[in-house]
Amino acid sequence: MAVDVLTEIVIDAPADEVATYAADPSNAPEWYVNIVSVEWRTPPVVRVGARADFVARFLGRRLVYTYEITAYEPGRRLVMRATGGPYPMETTYTWEPYGTDASRTRMTLRNRGGAGHRFATPAVRRANRKDLALLKSLMEKRARPEA
Repeated sequence: MAVDVLTEIVIDAPADEVATYAADPSNAPEWYVNIVSVEWRTPPVVRVGARADFVARFLGRRLVYTYEITAYEPGRRLVMRATGGPYPMETTYTWEPYGTDASRTRMTLRNRGGAGHRFATPAVRRANRKDLALLKSLMEKRARPEA
C-alpha cells in the first residue's frame, strides 16, 4: 500500500525563520515525534546532495534510513528522498508567508512512498500532525520568548 499524506499548518512565526529551522535535519529530533537521532553523512550544510541518517521509532519498530536532499529552494521548498532504509519515501516541505504582514507561515509536509503496511497511511498522518503541532509550538515560543 502506497503512502501519500499531505499535512499543513499555520505557524505564528515568519516563513524565513520556520524554513531555516525546519529544513535543517539536525533539528529533526526536536520536532519530529518519531525521530530519535540524525547523523550527517556529508558536511552538515542544507543543500542538494547532502545526506543524513535518521533513526526513528515507527509502528513499534526501530528504523534507520538515509535521506538525501534532492531539491532545495531556501525559504520556499525542500525535498528529501530516502536512499536507504526499509521503505522508499519522499518528504517535501513548503513554506509561504501567510496573512497580510508576513509574520505567519503556512507550512506543508508531504510524505509519499511505498510503506507495505496497511496501517502506514493513518500512522503517517497522525505522526505528521503531531510533528507540525510540535514545530508550531517550538517556533511560536522562539518568536515570542517572553510568552
